[in-house]
Amino acid sequence: RDRMKNTLETLRKENGISQEELADAVRVSRQTICSLENGRYNPSIFLAFRLADFFKVKIEDIFLYEGE
Repeated sequence: RDRMKNTLETLRKENGISQEELADAVRVSRQTICSLENGRYNPSIFLAFRLADFFKVKIEDIFLYEGE
C-alpha cells in the first residue's frame, strides 16, 4: 500500500507557527493541518503547493512518498 510521510509538523514548529496560523495562511481548517501532520490525510496538489510556497520550500521537502 502506498504511503506518504511529511515533515509538516517539524517545519511548522521550527518556524514557531501554530496549527491555527498555518491553517489560516493556506486557507484550510486547523483539523486539516492536524490530519496532515498525523498522516491521516493526503493534501490536494493545490494545498501541497500552498504549503510549500508558505514555507519557501519544494513540495518534496514536505511530502515524502514511500511506495509499497
